[in-house]
Amino acid sequence: MVSNGLDDLDRQIIHGLYIDGRATFSRLAQVVGRSEQTVARRYRLLRERGVVRVVGQPAGERVGRSDWMIRLRVPHTAPAVAAALARRPDTAWVSLATMGAEVLCALRDRGATPQTRTFLGDLPSHWGVTATHAYRVLHVFFDGARPPTTVATALSPRQIGQLRHRATVPAGDTALRELDWPLVEALADDGRATYRQLAERTHWHESTVRDRIGELLDAGLLGFDLDIDTAVLGIATRAMLWLSISPDRLDTVGRALADHAEVSFAAASTGAANLIASISCPDDAALYAYLTGKVAALQGVIDVETVPIVAAVKRHVSVDDAWVAVLSRR
Repeated sequence: MVSNGLDDLDRQIIHGLYIDGRATFSRLAQVVGRSEQTVARRYRLLRERGVVRVVGQPAGERVGRSDWMIRLRVPHTAPAVAAALARRPDTAWVSLATMGAEVLCALRDRGATPQTRTFLGDLPSHWGVTATHAYRVLHVFFDGARPPTTVATALSPRQIGQLRHRATVPAGDTALRELDWPLVEALADDGRATYRQLAERTHWHESTVRDRIGELLDAGLLGFDLDIDTAVLGIATRAMLWLSISPDRLDTVGRALADHAEVSFAAASTGAANLIASISCPDDAALYAYLTGKVAALQGVIDVETVPIVAAVKRHVSVDDAWVAVLSRR
């Protein structure tokens, strides 16, 4: 066993799910050399402990989804605000930051709906918001579909190759239809739901569900990510970087960030800080080394604001109920 409570098999399963979130237990078992029953039982334990959850996600830019990053300065009521935002179906990645005086969240929708456009204007006055900043996501360089460094070597290159999904339909040959959204929403709730469960949610035949998921994956319109408890994986320090980049270097810097192992999300945005990145490191020393090393070496960086994350209240769709219960009372 390793110090964070995960053994080699746990790490292999988590790594494997980053490669293919819907890989069957029998396929995972074959790759890691254990029995199907053992792999299934271990995954269920990880899921029940809140360590990992597979989440289906549509490709935002390609399906017309409107994403925003929101910063709310709420010095006296941040915990209650974070708890309230976590309960909204259109929020993701709700976090407490800056010694608990700031709330960060991602606001997601299918398009520019009235709810999105009026989000800031509808904030209750009793929340005590003293400052708001909204950043429209213009282009995603990296969306988090990569294992943290603490599990990134759990599988060998050969094992990774055995799990890698190979697209067979050229991008653009299909599109996300309105009738696909019940399927997408069901996969967002549980990316590993069985075809029978998905058929019940969508009122489709199981074979139709299986074929449609394959088509959307092959076309790059659907992917799977993991809601994961980074603390259990030995990630003690998380931060958001708000970077101001010279426009002629924005694409180059964004692509460079996407290759950094410490980066779990990177996107170009509107606003004074035109590049946003989420960083995960083992500790503060590793974050300092990252900022003074890889970030400092980037050409075109004008300014960097580092905002430490105090607590992840919501990840994708997974709400930390314990945190919300505590925060709601504050």
